[in-house]
Amino acid sequence: MNYRRLGKSGLQLSELSFGAWVTFAQQISNETAEELMTIAYDAGVNFFDNAEAYANGQAEIVMGDILKRKGWPRDTFVVSSKVFWGGDLPNQEGLSRKHVFEACHAAMRRLQVDYLDLYFCHRPDPNTPIEETVRAMSDLVRQGKVLYWGTSEWSAEQISEAAKIARELLLVPPTMEQPQYNMFHRDKVEREFAPLYQSIGLGTTVWSPLASGLLTGKYNGGDPGDTRTSLPEYSWLREQFENDEARSRLRKVKQLAGVASDLGTTLPRLALAWCLKNPHVSTVITGASKPEQVRENMRAADIVGQLDDTVMKRIEAILSSSS
Repeated sequence: MNYRRLGKSGLQLSELSFGAWVTFAQQISNETAEELMTIAYDAGVNFFDNAEAYANGQAEIVMGDILKRKGWPRDTFVVSSKVFWGGDLPNQEGLSRKHVFEACHAAMRRLQVDYLDLYFCHRPDPNTPIEETVRAMSDLVRQGKVLYWGTSEWSAEQISEAAKIARELLLVPPTMEQPQYNMFHRDKVEREFAPLYQSIGLGTTVWSPLASGLLTGKYNGGDPGDTRTSLPEYSWLREQFENDEARSRLRKVKQLAGVASDLGTTLPRLALAWCLKNPHVSTVITGASKPEQVRENMRAADIVGQLDDTVMKRIEAILSSSS
């Protein structure tokens, strides 16, 4: 496993990390969750991603129980939470000072840790001034409850404003952003955020590197069933596979599978390695519901060196084609 700095910070993250979204407390048993985390940890993964919204907090409870049972030294893993969707009542969602504080304390209880390594604002909150959120996050850092704070799916303009406010008011600025990034979803990471890598040293913990499973090739013959798209609460994911653009992407996936075959590897490993080729990616968050998927994903770094200019141009030609 290779390790990368989180932006300009000194924190070292495994370039491949492991997240709980969809699977923990929903798609897999707690025993399977522990097996998957153990395989990832033994492979060198040191970052485990979570959020208050995942299974309404149950995903953090599952992860916290696993961390307690395993007894891994606290300095060998990094754990995150995200704040925004905590409930349906007033002050149970959003990025107000009240919810940010209460959500942080609740996440620490569920994860059974004394502090959160990474704490993300899960979405921008149009109802809360950015300054209020920056002050709340900065206070949590100064209290020792959070080590690094950041954002998820914010715009470059919003992140820049948060950094500017922190600089002017001598507060702690955001360190990282968690955007979606894969072969079919590139604009934010490659274009919109480009100025921020230098100006504020932004780190990125990217999610959905396999495009919700599309880049595994398992949908090439239609929906195989028993996937996250089959879950009622994730019907919006299934809709991604039911329009003209999705059909075009499926055709490209079949061509990309040919590239992987020529390299003597698999499509999932190719897709993950492609993300790792971007030097502005601090870590690629992987997910899995089966042990063999974790083992497969962890081998992606082995082929990054094979993605030379010729291979990358071949991939780009497929992705940019109108077919």
